[in-house]
Amino acid sequence: MSANPPVGQEKRGSGFLKGFIIFLLVLVLLGAAYFAVVLNWNYSDGERAGWVQKFSRKGWVCKTWEGELALVTMPGAVPEKFNFTVWDDAVAQDINRLMGKRVNLHYEQKVGLPGSCFGETRYYVTKVTAVDEFNLAPGVVVPQLPVPAVPAPAQPAAPQPAPQAVPQPSQAPTAPATQPPATR
Repeated sequence: MSANPPVGQEKRGSGFLKGFIIFLLVLVLLGAAYFAVVLNWNYSDGERAGWVQKFSRKGWVCKTWEGELALVTMPGAVPEKFNFTVWDDAVAQDINRLMGKRVNLHYEQKVGLPGSCFGETRYYVTKVTAVDEFNLAPGVVVPQLPVPAVPAPAQPAAPQPAPQAVPQPSQAPTAPATQPPATR
């Protein structure tokens, strides 16, 4: 008797392993292709204007910037909220710099990203610009204050000389009473 396994059994074992490895490679390539398509394709893109009222960095493992833009159509109207996500730290710095000002956000809507690791919303902001003025009604334009390009670093104030005591009119010095010269 021979210690070698039969010829058919040897091919079956190695063939199964090769098939399993090929199946895993195809599965990984399909996953990579799916993410490449989803990350580079936009369902929609556009612009929204309003005031950023909430903006913070969130996430347990995958940190993203999450924000809320208040869209006001007319004074006194209830604002609609637009929730968005920012991936780029440079764009996040621009949004932080423009907090409290009316801004225009350019966004891309991506559909099909699984989980919350890519952000809490489907709207990913890629660019922010300050709005100089906005229309309240036809013919009514409200100008905005200009936004400084880069805030100047705070410099310590130069020491000021101590203020001199100035006599007040009610505290004017009185002349000493004159006494007659003493006789000797």
